[in-house]
Amino acid sequence: MTHVPRGRFVTVEGQDGAGKTTNLSVIRDTLESSGIHVVQTREPGGTPWGEALRDLVLNRHDIDIAPIAELLTIFAARAQHIHQVIEPALSSGKWVLCDRFTDATYAYQGGGRGISLDTIALLEDTVQGKLKPDLTLLFDIDIDTSNARARQRSEADRFESEQDSFKQAVRTQYLKLAKQNPQRVKVIDASRPLEQVVRAVRSQVNDFIKAVIGE
Repeated sequence: MTHVPRGRFVTVEGQDGAGKTTNLSVIRDTLESSGIHVVQTREPGGTPWGEALRDLVLNRHDIDIAPIAELLTIFAARAQHIHQVIEPALSSGKWVLCDRFTDATYAYQGGGRGISLDTIALLEDTVQGKLKPDLTLLFDIDIDTSNARARQRSEADRFESEQDSFKQAVRTQYLKLAKQNPQRVKVIDASRPLEQVVRAVRSQVNDFIKAVIGE
């Protein structure tokens, strides 16, 4: 029986308005240009059940969700996501490209909501085991620019509607994670013109592909 090498797990992180959506297509195109089979997904969500929970967490402004309930809901969706989508894809040799993962939980529920990082780490270990992204691109942008870009889009979700102090705490925690995990988390200055951001993204992804192929 032929051994199929395990796929790689690539995640994209950053505040709203940082250009994640645009650059997800850039990342996917770069991977597929190298002959890599990509499964693209997102969090919260990724499965029918997870998408239902996503709607509750992001769009139900009429529900006052306790921070710990929000955290547990996100990890519940993540558990199903890993079981149904992420792990099967990686095990079959496909690469998974995910719009947000557990770094977002540390940033939004840890930094933003003020939940203990130890509590998040315990849930991370319980739900994920040893599963972690192999590469994370963090699109960083200042709060004023983020707000301006977000206003140009559709109605704000629950997190986009938060105060600037919440958003700054999210950004700060993201940058802490990047500093703590420099080999995995690559910071992209998303305040630059789009063409410069795209070049930086392609460079980071191509470097990672070369490193993997050379293993």
